[in-house]
Amino acid sequence: MGLKCGIVGLTNVGKTTIFNCFSNTKGEVTNFSFSTDKSNIGSVKVPDNRLYELEKIQPTEKIIKVAVDIVDIPGLAKGAAQGEGIGNKFLGDLRNTDAIIHVLRCFDDDNLQHIEGSVDPVRDKELIDLELGVADLESIEKKIQRVQKAAKVGEKDAKKILEVLEKFKNHLENLEPARNGDFSESEIEIVKDLSLLTMKPVVYVCNVDEKSAVIGNKYTEAVFEKLKNENTEILIIAAAMEAEIAELESEEERKEFLADAGLAEPGVDKLIRAAYKLLNLKTFFTVGPKEIRAWTIKDGMTAPEAAGVIHSDLERGFIRAEVMKYVDFISLGSEAKCKESGKFHVEGKTYIVDDGDILNIRFNV
Repeated sequence: MGLKCGIVGLTNVGKTTIFNCFSNTKGEVTNFSFSTDKSNIGSVKVPDNRLYELEKIQPTEKIIKVAVDIVDIPGLAKGAAQGEGIGNKFLGDLRNTDAIIHVLRCFDDDNLQHIEGSVDPVRDKELIDLELGVADLESIEKKIQRVQKAAKVGEKDAKKILEVLEKFKNHLENLEPARNGDFSESEIEIVKDLSLLTMKPVVYVCNVDEKSAVIGNKYTEAVFEKLKNENTEILIIAAAMEAEIAELESEEERKEFLADAGLAEPGVDKLIRAAYKLLNLKTFFTVGPKEIRAWTIKDGMTAPEAAGVIHSDLERGFIRAEVMKYVDFISLGSEAKCKESGKFHVEGKTYIVDDGDILNIRFNV
C-alpha cells in the first residue's frame, strides 16, 4: 500500500526547502496539476536499518525499502478556499493525500518577507486551518444539497445521512477541524467520499534557523503550547541546513555535518516516522536471496490482508503464513535455529501481523 503526504503552509515558510531535504533520494519531480504553478511530487525511501541487519544473516541481491510520496502544495494564501492565490485546484491535490505535513515558519529573516508582515507561527497555523475548514464546509454543503434531493424522492437513509452532515457542518462552522470532532466510525464513513482536509492527521514542522535546530526558540515554544492538547506530532527542523546536508555526496559527510550541528539523524527521517505513527502504519518483511523487502500495512491487518499488499493473488489463495519475529531471527541467526527454538510459527487467516514480522506466504490459486 502506498503512502502519500502533502506539505502545506503559507508562502515563504520553507515548504519547498523541506521538500528539497528529500533530494538525496533522487525523487522524481513532475507536474502534478494542470497549471503553470504546480504541486511537485517526489518519492522518499522510508529509513529502516532493520533491512541491513537482515542482510547480514541472509545475503541478498537487493534491498527494497518502502517508498512514501511527498506532494509539495504551492504556498497557500488567505482566501485560498475561495480561489485566492493558488485556489481550490491545489486543495484538490491535498485531498488525495493520507496525511498533512504542516510547515510553520519559526525563524526571522529580514531578506525573506512574511506574507502577513510578521513571524507568528500560531497565527499562521490558524490561517491554514481556516482555509482548509472553509473548503471542507463547502464540500459538506454540496453533499447536503445532493442528499436533500434524494430525500425528496424518498431515498432510504437520506434523513439519517442529513443529520450526520448537519453535525459535521455545525462542527466546522465553529472553526474546529473535523479530526477533533466527536464522530462515530459510522458517521465518519458517511463523509469518507469527501476526503475532508481537516480530517487528515497532521504532523507539524517548525522550520527554524540553524542555531535553533536542537532546542528550538520562542516561536517553537509558542507552537508547542498551542498544540499541547492535540493528538499530533511536532518536529523542529532547520530546513535550509538539512537541504544543504542532503546535497552532500557521501553518507559519511552527511553524518559528520549532522553531528557538528548536534543532531543524531536527519529531520526527514523523523518526519517519515512521525507520519507512520500518526497513520497507525506498521512494517513487515519478506526475506530471501533475491531480495529483502519492507512492506507497509495498517495496524490490525490480518495475514491474508498483508499478503494482499504483496499481490492480490496471495490474498485470494491464502493458505497460511509462516512467521518469524525480527528480534528472534536476528538474535538466533537463522530460520533453522528459529524452528529449533520454537520461534517459527504457522499462522492462519485470523493472525494479526505485527511490526517487524518476517512472513512467508503459502497460497494456491
